[in-house]
Amino acid sequence: MLQHSLGILTRPATEWRRLADLTETQRAIMLLYPMIWAVLPAVAWHWGTTHIGWSVGNDGGVIRLTDNSATVISFLFYAGMVTCVAVIGYFVHWMSDTYGADSSITKGILIVSICATPLFIAGAVGFYPILWLDMILGVFALSWSTYLLYTGIPVIMRIPETRGFLFASAVVGIAFIIFICLLVATVMLWEWGATPSFTD
Repeated sequence: MLQHSLGILTRPATEWRRLADLTETQRAIMLLYPMIWAVLPAVAWHWGTTHIGWSVGNDGGVIRLTDNSATVISFLFYAGMVTCVAVIGYFVHWMSDTYGADSSITKGILIVSICATPLFIAGAVGFYPILWLDMILGVFALSWSTYLLYTGIPVIMRIPETRGFLFASAVVGIAFIIFICLLVATVMLWEWGATPSFTD
């Protein structure tokens, strides 16, 4: 699995062709891919928010989460990442007939998992939370993930590039909707007891 991660970051066109040739069994094994990679940002942010902390403004005060609070939030963060990948992957499969694509649920989840690789890796900035750096790397990772989506869908789904562009655009729309749902779920979970608890 790690060779796919390196390949998609360094030579995406070649890697997409390799991924397109995977058998259904190999694609099913790749379902572990987001479960493994999502550990990195969850652990990074747990460590960064409990041991390093962050500052807001110029008063120099460092804000940290308690260990118990960070553990709950990190677990929910991990679950949210994996769930979002699975749900968007399902919608990729669900929309495939509209664009004449050869699809399966595992193929849809594979595409989204691979496209999320830059986001998972960028999550490592959580080890040392600095707002401006996190924002810059986050925008870069999101841009790279979007590029991977637009180049990968035509190859994996075996459709023309023009149709693949429309398909990828629809997936971006679905991803925005899922993101909004995630924000709503976050607020609800805060109300139900997952509220951040800060150290004194």
